Amino acid sequence: ADFVPASAAAAPAAAPPIPSASKTATSKPASTPAAVTAAPPVAVAVRVEKTMPQVPEEDCNQVVGQGDIQPVGHDYVEKVRNADGKVIRFHCKLCECSFNDPNAKDMHLKGRRHRLQYKRKVNPELPVEIKPSNRARKLQESKLKKHRTMLKRQQDDEELWHVERRRYEDDMYWRRMEDEQLYWEEQRRRMAPPPLMSRRGMPVPPLLSCVRRPDSPDDRLVMAKHATIYPGEEELQAVQRIVSHSERALKMVSDNLFEKNIAPAATESEDPKRQQNNTTSTKQKGVMRVGILAKGLLLRGDTNVHLILLTSKKPTISLLKNIAKQLPKELATFSEDQYTVQAHPEKASVVILSSKEPIMQVTISLTSPLMRDDPAAETDKQNDPPDLLNKKTCLEHLAALRHAKWFQARANGLQSCVIIIRVLRDLSQRVPIWGKVPSWALELLVEKVISSATGPLSPGEALRRVLECMATGILLPDGAGLLDPCEKQPTDALESMKLQDREDVTASAQHALRLLAFRQIHRVLAMDSMSVTKAGACNRKRRRDINEASEGEGEGEVKKEKKVVSA
Repeated sequence: ADFVPASAAAAPAAAPPIPSASKTATSKPASTPAAVTAAPPVAVAVRVEKTMPQVPEEDCNQVVGQGDIQPVGHDYVEKVRNADGKVIRFHCKLCECSFNDPNAKDMHLKGRRHRLQYKRKVNPELPVEIKPSNRARKLQESKLKKHRTMLKRQQDDEELWHVERRRYEDDMYWRRMEDEQLYWEEQRRRMAPPPLMSRRGMPVPPLLSCVRRPDSPDDRLVMAKHATIYPGEEELQAVQRIVSHSERALKMVSDNLFEKNIAPAATESEDPKRQQNNTTSTKQKGVMRVGILAKGLLLRGDTNVHLILLTSKKPTISLLKNIAKQLPKELATFSEDQYTVQAHPEKASVVILSSKEPIMQVTISLTSPLMRDDPAAETDKQNDPPDLLNKKTCLEHLAALRHAKWFQARANGLQSCVIIIRVLRDLSQRVPIWGKVPSWALELLVEKVISSATGPLSPGEALRRVLECMATGILLPDGAGLLDPCEKQPTDALESMKLQDREDVTASAQHALRLLAFRQIHRVLAMDSMSVTKAGACNRKRRRDINEASEGEGEGEVKKEKKVVSA
């Protein structure tokens, strides 16, 4: 079959032939027909001029980077020669394309286009790679991008873990060092060591100097939480103002009652002893601060404080109403603020409300030590007035007074005790389960846990120790229990809690302790986690300045020179 068509008769002049060096690049296949070389020169020149395209870019792009692909279909590429017998071009019968470069021929034989034609026309079993579409290529790129992002995140997590581990090891090291220093300080304090190889009267240097333990992340979080729940300056001033006004007004009411009772006593009898007995039996003993006001446990948003008015006789409803009636008049004499006074005989108290923002409330409870059961005073019960206040309520007010005195004597001076109680009070307000624990029982528990430690505790350590104690089941009925130190008879401070409430609080303490163990104390405190400092910040050694280093090196050189000279 003749390859050159007869319609190529009207073409321009022939193109220059390929250099002779390309003759030896490829060998002539056996299946090349002889008519190709015997064709007329003009027709050959016309065909060469018409079909001289270069190698398609598609074949070049497919071959780039595919050195392991074997070329196929050598027999279907023919050499076209001119009249002088030189190879002027190559023609592929499968793809119907021509090219005049041996390198282009090799690239075409490896290209995807030629391999597809060879698979369709010659060998259907030839494996040909599938060219991905734009959508598939974008999906692949997105997968690679996600994979790189995930690897980067894993690397950041590993670096963060190493930083945390280094900080934890540093904290444990300094904690051990401080424990050893405390131990040796205690030993030195108990028995001073004798001077070693020293003169009599010379001071003995201490064994170890006391180094302050650095604040841990838990300490910083607890203190940050305490700063957020501590009342502001405006609230503290409002509480101080209404309490001072209430105490001053009660003092004036007491003076008025004293003057009213001394007048009839003077007219009835001129005996000074009887007059003194009558006056002392009717006047008030004093006003005491109790509750969170006396213990210093105020939180942000606490607007109700408690005062207790002690009387020398058993308080009555008439006395309570008389005090509530006189308080507004006395408050108006020295204060420009508007106050509202309410009497609550069923609660044995008088309530004073302020009108300015923030609105504060003072609850004044009446009670007397005579409300306690006294066997020697059984004969006086017949002479009690009929309108006595509720005895149980008055006894609760006396218990609150004992609690305030005990707290001021035992817990106020204990390190981290007040801070932890404030934090737990905030937890009780946020979590309903913790709200089931009585406030007095919570204060007792925190004081006993912190005071039983071998040394002072930081806020983070104190909170962990309290949660550990509660997680062991001290609140459960079969636990160690919590006795009230302010009662003569053995009294359980948790007797008002139900069994289910005790189990719920114990389980919640165990969960909180797990969060602390996994460095998630911010979830217990309802805060955002604090950022981890850099690894360089954990290095506790102070770097030498360049000037110091240069001075040290200079001194070393001087010493060496001195040694050389002396030698």
